[in-house]
Amino acid sequence: MSGPSSAPDESVPLVFVERVKGALRLSAISAQARAVGLAPGLTLADARARIPALAVADHDPRADAGFLERIADDCDRWTPLVALDGVDGLVLDITGCTHLFGGEATMRRHVMEHLQRHGLTLHAVVAGTPEAARALARCGKGGVVPVGREADCVAPLPIFALDLPGETVTGLSRAGLKTIGDLASRPGTPLAARFGEELLTRLRRTLGHEDVRIVPRRPLPACIAERRFAEPIARAEDVGGALGLLIDDLALMLEARGEGGRAFEASFFRADGAVRRIAVETARSSRDPASLGWLFHEKLDALADPLDPGFGFDLVRLAVLRAEALAPAQVSLDGRAIEEEEVSALVDRLAARLGRDRVLRFMMRDTHDPARAASLVPAADPPPPACPMPEDGLARPLMMFDPPQPIEALAEVPDGPPLRFRWRRVLHEVVHAEGPERIAAEWWRREHDAPTRDYYRVENSQGRRFWLFRVGLYDREPGPPRWFVHGLFP
Repeated sequence: MSGPSSAPDESVPLVFVERVKGALRLSAISAQARAVGLAPGLTLADARARIPALAVADHDPRADAGFLERIADDCDRWTPLVALDGVDGLVLDITGCTHLFGGEATMRRHVMEHLQRHGLTLHAVVAGTPEAARALARCGKGGVVPVGREADCVAPLPIFALDLPGETVTGLSRAGLKTIGDLASRPGTPLAARFGEELLTRLRRTLGHEDVRIVPRRPLPACIAERRFAEPIARAEDVGGALGLLIDDLALMLEARGEGGRAFEASFFRADGAVRRIAVETARSSRDPASLGWLFHEKLDALADPLDPGFGFDLVRLAVLRAEALAPAQVSLDGRAIEEEEVSALVDRLAARLGRDRVLRFMMRDTHDPARAASLVPAADPPPPACPMPEDGLARPLMMFDPPQPIEALAEVPDGPPLRFRWRRVLHEVVHAEGPERIAAEWWRREHDAPTRDYYRVENSQGRRFWLFRVGLYDREPGPPRWFVHGLFP
């Protein structure tokens, strides 16, 4: 289904202008302006010479794009497969959805009536391929194309309905090919040799001989549950009750599929066309209605901009954006499974209230560089494969300084462990030392020419243990070697 929109009816012809090569030209016009002979591309001076009484507005492409995005969001109420078509059109894949609205003709009427209530003028066409629907809609046609009759319906249309480059349209017109029917009656090989294979591809798709599915602007959810209301609802209790019923429905769907959800999204469609979406994520796959209901409750309470029902919601939808296999878990005798469930539930609650990117955990990296060995990632992300510590290295401390703190050290031999060192104006005598663990910079990184580091695990006379390293090798690397304390052992 495709349909370009135009400006609402006004008593005075309305034109939108933009500056092109130093001149103001018409970029879009109202139906009244088109009726009196104006057309996009005409200069504003010529337009005013023909029609002195013009309503002129600056063209704002960004605002137009945002408006079209909002219309596309509203069209999700009929199908989750919605794609943008240029700057003034939408394509909806309604395969498998028409029976929910009483058939193709009834669904088309519902779509048009809904959008017309918001002041839009549009042409809507239901056809077997997106290209056929687009060509008919952009040429002002409307209705439902019978199955297999796309070629007959598009044959009288001019060739510019194929959305071809301007030079191709000019070349075809000079050759006497004015309509899509004229083009379809000619052999394809000479046309491809003269104008390229793209011409034949567009022709086949517009005639309904070849179909390519649209690329929706939003990923298709794993499963969906929704509630439609004859009268819009606005009370918070009614909205919460509807959301609870949808969670129960979705839990049954996931259980039948042996899956659990990791990401959920609730969409609230207002009667005036606005759509509000609320998303939650879980640290582990879940289909528990109680925990999911609590997460959505926390998310709604934490919104900086409260959920405004306006004139009410006439559709509430709950979708699973990401699903994973979820088998029944067997509780271990040591209670570890219960602890993991409680930790996951805590992570979900904190993420719902504070935000997903504010609840973090440490992740080990597969690297020998201590500065890169751990990083912070959202706790709700799935855990990556475990990265074992290098077996040939020294044990790493739990507490590390970022950045490492400089010390003054005295070593018995140039490349040996320190005998004593001074840190924070306190002198420490070393009684035990283990090392070195030599770590060079990773050659594939930009700082691969950084000095070599020798790490030592040392213990002073009071029994305190430190993790020290020396930067640089005596007489083998430029610059004098320097000592640092990188961490403390408990």
